[in-house]
Amino acid sequence: MAEYPAVDLAVVAEVTRAPVMTTADIEVPAFRRRRRLGVYAGRVALVALWLGSWELASTYWIDPFFYSKPSEIAHKLVDWFTNGTSYGSIWEQISATLQEAVYGFILGAVVGVLLGVILGRARYLADVLAPFIKAANAIPRIVLATIFVIWFGFGMSSKVATAFVLVFFGVFFNAFQGAREVPRVIDDNARILGASRLQMMRTVVLPSATTWILASLHTAFGFALIGAIVGEYTGADKGLGMLIAHSQGTFDSPGIYAAMIIMTVLALLAEGLLTAIERRLTKWQPR
Repeated sequence: MAEYPAVDLAVVAEVTRAPVMTTADIEVPAFRRRRRLGVYAGRVALVALWLGSWELASTYWIDPFFYSKPSEIAHKLVDWFTNGTSYGSIWEQISATLQEAVYGFILGAVVGVLLGVILGRARYLADVLAPFIKAANAIPRIVLATIFVIWFGFGMSSKVATAFVLVFFGVFFNAFQGAREVPRVIDDNARILGASRLQMMRTVVLPSATTWILASLHTAFGFALIGAIVGEYTGADKGLGMLIAHSQGTFDSPGIYAAMIIMTVLALLAEGLLTAIERRLTKWQPR
C-alpha cells in the first residue's frame, strides 16, 4: 500500500481561513473604475455642450455685448494672467480676495463652533439669547457690508468682517443643533461614569456634532468668498470684487464672467481640501 506524506493540520487550517479570490473581487473594482470614468466623461460632455451652445447662440442669436462669449472670456483670462489687469497683477487681486475669505472663514468657523456648542448645551442661556441671534441673522448682509466699510474703512478689515458674518451664522446653527442632537442615553451614561463638563464636551459632544459642523464648513468657505467679494464691490482698491465692479462700470461683460470663473475655481479647490480634511477627521465613523 502506498504511503502518503503526513499532513500538517496547522497549515491546512491556515489555508482554509485565507480569503478566496472570486470573480466578484476582480469585477467590482473594474466596474467602479469604468463608472468613475463614465462620470468624468459625462461631466466633460455636459460642459462642452453648454459652452458650445453658448458660443453658437451668442454668435447668431443673442447680443454678445450683454451675454459675452466663451471665447471672449477665455481671451480675457489669458490676457489677465499674461499681461495683468488695469489694477496690477491678477495674482495680486486673487491673493487679496483669498486672504480676506480665509481670515473671515477661520474666524467665523471658530467663533461659530464655540458659541454653537456652548449654547447648545446651555439651554437657559440659549433661550435668553435666541431672539437676539435671530434678529442679527435677519439683517441683510449687503447692509452690514456698507456699515463695515464705514466702521473699518476700505482696507481688509471691512471685507474680513463681512466674510465673518456670512460664515458665522451658518456654522453656529449647525454646531448648535449638533450639540443638541447628542443621544440622551450616551449623555446619561457619561454622567453616571463621572465625566466632568470638560470631558463631556471633549469626548461626547464634539464627536457627536462633528458631522454637523463639517457639513456647514463645506458651504461656509463659499460664503466667505461671497463676503469678501461683496465687501470689495462696496469699496476697495484691489481684489476680484473690485475687478467685477470695474468691469460692470465699463460694460466689460467678459471681465465679469472671467472673475466669476476664478472665484468658482477657488471655491472648488477649497471644497476639495475640506473634503480631504473631513475624511481624515471622520475615519472613526462607519462609511
